[in-house]
Amino acid sequence: MGNQDAVFYSRVLTELTLSFHIIYATIGVGIPLMIMIAQWVGIKKKDEHYILLARRWTRGYAITVAVGVVTGTAIGLQLSLLWPHFMQVAGQVIALPLFMETFAFFFEAIFLGIYLYTWDRFENQKKHLLLLIPVAIGASFSAVFITMVNSFMNQPRGFDVVNGELVNINPLVAMFNLATPTKVAHVLATSYMTAAFVLAAIGAYRLLRGSEHIYHKKALFLTMKLGLIFSITTAVQGDLSGKYLAEYQPEKLAAAEWHFETEEGAPLILYGVLDNGEVKYAIKIPYALSILAHGFPNEEVIGLDQFPAEETPPLYIHYLFDSMVTIGMMLVLLSLLYVLGIARKWRFVSSRWFHWLIVLGGPLSILAIEAGWWLDEVGRQPWVLRGILKTVNASTTSGDVDLMLWLFAGLYLVLGVASVVVLMRMFRKNTVERELADRELDKVGESL
Repeated sequence: MGNQDAVFYSRVLTELTLSFHIIYATIGVGIPLMIMIAQWVGIKKKDEHYILLARRWTRGYAITVAVGVVTGTAIGLQLSLLWPHFMQVAGQVIALPLFMETFAFFFEAIFLGIYLYTWDRFENQKKHLLLLIPVAIGASFSAVFITMVNSFMNQPRGFDVVNGELVNINPLVAMFNLATPTKVAHVLATSYMTAAFVLAAIGAYRLLRGSEHIYHKKALFLTMKLGLIFSITTAVQGDLSGKYLAEYQPEKLAAAEWHFETEEGAPLILYGVLDNGEVKYAIKIPYALSILAHGFPNEEVIGLDQFPAEETPPLYIHYLFDSMVTIGMMLVLLSLLYVLGIARKWRFVSSRWFHWLIVLGGPLSILAIEAGWWLDEVGRQPWVLRGILKTVNASTTSGDVDLMLWLFAGLYLVLGVASVVVLMRMFRKNTVERELADRELDKVGESL
């Protein structure tokens, strides 16, 4: 296997690992907040349904955490095996957030275990709720610290290069680089949004299967309200991310928007195809790219004509951007219609076809997350550390990466199927109706 083949297989394996891990990582970041909100609502309203919501979501969350541990470990292993030159350079600078991410995860896992073990052991449910705060904080800060590493790859700083050696290393400056604020905020908002729509999809599916229990209706209304809040938050953060790219990574924005020539009053291009460098069949929104990039319709937006061809990101990231934005807008509209429809008693929001749209919103939100991460990683190419280290120079030269690819693909297939089977069996055997009946019997027994 030649060096080019090793680079190719290293990139494919890393992309496969990250694509699989991001599903469980996103759910792992967003679900704890959903659990905490459900239990808080249950305590505030003295509603047993919301308490049961928190309980059942926690069981499913524990399974996703277990799978996330395996895939997260695989990422750490692959960074060392597949990208040794990257770790040699960046490891000296960005090791602190990598360590802190591990600490945050253990912080989360410890309190999650205590929270699970102490169900029904607190007479005052508010004390039990307090255990969820470190779980939610730990989960969110895991995302914060690992996103800092990704931000550093896009905006490396916190060191000087003198005669090929890294000197004056400052890990805090590296962590809090210029990309960190927008990336961290966007990752957290999208994680909460995705968790809300995945849970809403489950509630809508149960209603479609004929379960008319009020529990599922409450679950759907709560998660769709949260989905609306966080989808709007995500859209705002996306606008800020666009302004960051225009200022500090203009080549990524230009490639994502097929903006080939620097101009004022630049239009935003959606969809379309490239035919010998010419954009056809696209939707062009006048001045929208200038507004996205700088906030004003007549501002100049830098095009790809200002960058060498060898430093231009792959142009197919345009479709990733379009997919992410399209799904995001659909989810805002879907959740807005549902919340308004319930408030104004519109009949169509309770129809089967609308519930199927909500079910579809779950996997679509995950696809949007995937498209966003691919856009971020591929849009940085050809750099692994922007402006410092190219991907081709950071990869291993081992001839066994293709074998590793097949082995890890098999592992992820087993993990994915096993987690789905376990979750389905867990909730199929313990239905909502059965659990509510058991809790009523327990209350009767206590009163006697």
